[in-house]
Amino acid sequence: VAAVGDSITRGFDACAVLSDCPEVSWATGSSAEVDSLAVRLLGKADAAEHSWNYAVTGARMADLTAQVTRAAQREPELVAVMAGANDACRSTTSAMTPVADFRAQFEEAMATLRKRLPKAQVYVSSIPDLKRLWSQGRTNPLGKQVWKLGLCPSMLGDADSLDSAATLRRNTVRDRVADYNEVLREVCAKDRRCRTDDGAVHEFRFGTDQLSHWDWFHPSVDGQARLAEIAYRAVTAKSP
Repeated sequence: VAAVGDSITRGFDACAVLSDCPEVSWATGSSAEVDSLAVRLLGKADAAEHSWNYAVTGARMADLTAQVTRAAQREPELVAVMAGANDACRSTTSAMTPVADFRAQFEEAMATLRKRLPKAQVYVSSIPDLKRLWSQGRTNPLGKQVWKLGLCPSMLGDADSLDSAATLRRNTVRDRVADYNEVLREVCAKDRRCRTDDGAVHEFRFGTDQLSHWDWFHPSVDGQARLAEIAYRAVTAKSP
């Protein structure tokens, strides 16, 4: 099992502030608390030997082809993908990746993967509902201080503002994430060995228990466990 993607798959802020914690990754982590996708599929001993995490904190869809290329060298039987949140998490809404570019980048990554791994299964997670994360996290004063360090400004900036400009900005991000998720679904559907979570991660109702208590935005260990559960359910379902 090889994982590609961004900070969520790196377990960022799940164990310590502003740092990766790949051992609690939903995809390839070794933590018993998470029971990652790799551990559920392979068992703990085999997962330790046969799972690889090529995700990079801060990565965007444009970075996926390079990650897939690295992952392919391991010849995994399953590639787990969770990418796209950082394409929406930009300094401003106008800096978000255009949907057409996002599609082209994901298609390129999938084509690269297929060329190198013609028989590998692919699991594509939907992008979480960033607006829900804002609405949950903003109840915490500490979280809002951390957000001011520049965490997903397009959604989390000026977190307490509920004026029309702030609402429009957040809704613009929410809609872009929905568009990205549609792209992920459409591109994956063209590949018979690819399956998505059918929007389950996006629809998952993250509560504060599932959010990092350092930044109230990234998944906590409990949140990672929920992501692992969703992934396992999708990967082992009889039909994609």
